[in-house]
Amino acid sequence: MMELQTHGARKYPTSTLLKSSTGLGWFTIAAELRSHGVSETPVIVPQHVELCLTIEGNNEGLLLRTVAGQRHQIAPTSGMICLSPIGIADNAITSTAPIPKELHLYLPAALFRRLSDDFNLPGKPGSSIRYASGVHDGLIEQIGRSILSEMTDETSAGRMFVETASLTLAARLLHTYGDRGISAPSPLASPKLDHARLRRVLDYISTHLADDITVSDLAGVAALSTFHFARMFTLTVGVSPHRYVSRMRLERAMAEIAEGKLPLAKIAFDARFSSQASFTRAFRRATAMTPGEYRRARRGQTTRLKAV
Repeated sequence: MMELQTHGARKYPTSTLLKSSTGLGWFTIAAELRSHGVSETPVIVPQHVELCLTIEGNNEGLLLRTVAGQRHQIAPTSGMICLSPIGIADNAITSTAPIPKELHLYLPAALFRRLSDDFNLPGKPGSSIRYASGVHDGLIEQIGRSILSEMTDETSAGRMFVETASLTLAARLLHTYGDRGISAPSPLASPKLDHARLRRVLDYISTHLADDITVSDLAGVAALSTFHFARMFTLTVGVSPHRYVSRMRLERAMAEIAEGKLPLAKIAFDARFSSQASFTRAFRRATAMTPGEYRRARRGQTTRLKAV
């Protein structure tokens, strides 16, 4: 499976790419953080739904965009959202002032088809998303900023978190910005996982902590769709699958650090971090100590116990 390709370079050729999800192994969504100057975008036909979230705006400028024959003038303030649907030529967008940071999220048709399969949605849900300009949506902004945080500060279960977040984001777009009458969901499954399913999933996580675990993998173990599984797991355990796996990996890492037999770099690698630096940041957030400080503290405790 190849990473999702974006049209960002073609649509924003004069912008500066500040950060990209390329290389992070994301397949259900792609993200780019860009800085835009005064510019006009070329007309292209998007192959993915594009969601633009202004992270750091400019109250002194305007975005000029023509949608369905109507010209919109929008102030690119922080938190502003614009949407472009799949397969429809996106008209040129003129920016009259720089926009320091804008997050571009690209959601493929396949992501919406997964929701369609889960909830028996008619038609082509991904093509039902409408143009939107200058929207403020607190939920979408929260999801977007969480994805941006994962892109800039990778965690061990980041890919799992992003996969779950992308499904939630797609569902929000269909519910709020899709054509009327598309969503007629089938009855929801039981809100919580039964004991047998939960036990299978937890055992699988425990056995595969050193492997790449996705929400799809866990949903397969539970014999549920990805969307239903993520929702039911969170209701049952109290945290998302991503958070639970991260916590289990950190707990195992803490035990290995305290044992003192493995190098910290090896422990970071086994915990699925891309670098020891990202492992150190996550470990410090969880324990208020670096891995090295934690190891020294545990050695000190062991020495005192032996002395007694």
